[in-house]
Amino acid sequence: MGLSRNTVSKAINGTGIISDSTRDAILKKAAEMGYKLFVTLKDSSEKNEGNEGQNKELVLLTGAALGGSHFSARMLDEMQVEASRMGYGFTIYRVMPQERENLRLPANFDTRRVAGLFCVEMFDTAYSQMLCSLGLPLLFIDTAVDFGEKPLKADVLLMENRSGIYSLVKEMASRGKTKIAFVGESMHCRSFFERYDAYMGALRLFGLPFKEEWCLSGTSRGLNYPSHDEYTAYLEENFRKWGENPEVIICANDFVAVDTLQTLKKLGLSVPGDILLCGFDDAPESRVSSPTFTTIRIHARSMGKEALRLLFSRIESPEKTFRTVYVESSLIYRESTGD
Repeated sequence: MGLSRNTVSKAINGTGIISDSTRDAILKKAAEMGYKLFVTLKDSSEKNEGNEGQNKELVLLTGAALGGSHFSARMLDEMQVEASRMGYGFTIYRVMPQERENLRLPANFDTRRVAGLFCVEMFDTAYSQMLCSLGLPLLFIDTAVDFGEKPLKADVLLMENRSGIYSLVKEMASRGKTKIAFVGESMHCRSFFERYDAYMGALRLFGLPFKEEWCLSGTSRGLNYPSHDEYTAYLEENFRKWGENPEVIICANDFVAVDTLQTLKKLGLSVPGDILLCGFDDAPESRVSSPTFTTIRIHARSMGKEALRLLFSRIESPEKTFRTVYVESSLIYRESTGD
């Protein structure tokens, strides 16, 4: 068509600003070429007439940019491949901060075309409740921490967040490492809270000391979404307050572990020489950092398969009671714990 990939992307994903005539021409060409998402396109005057129950579009909403290092990148790849195999289109929308704050759906999001909806990195309770009110088959992959709120009327899929941390703490205690810290904003999302809660529970279970200064479960000056520099400044400020250094630090994910490692180095502390370190996710960074990180692996492709199974189950039987499902995770020892 003599158009740039960027222009075609805007038309197909409903993002950016292009003329209606250009968008219509692109969508018509896509349909002619058999592009899965548009094989059922009709003239706008016919839209949704006599087509009840035949929507074939799965939509994913996310509140963050899902880069290749995020565990969901591998999960989404599995979901897209399987959805395509089953004849479904798969569209991703990013919910921008202003849309989240005003409880608005993304531009060009049309609920009438949606067979089912996934949510990733959607950790705003009010926005999540608004999505539940749409009446669509809905699956949250991780959620906000929802204490004191009405339960979400949706299915929830999580990675198993506790057993790996219990196993790590037990192993560290067997090695004589009893001074164990936690770093990560516990109220950021449900998975972070469960990892923090597992840390606290493991200390109690194995009779290990708890020191409040070793538990950095907040963020810089109450910010909900601190920048990288703001968060590392928060870490440095609090690490400097340690009267006694911990022997092991458990981090809420591998990105927090990277920030923790950099901050420790700035303070002249080495990993694993002075302090042992464990992350969570098994992100690519955990395998290429120096030292490589001990971490808890999320089986992202298994989560992708389970996400589709849950959503299709909800599409087929919308009257089912809502479910929360956990997918296995695995503790992986590497150099940051001296392994």
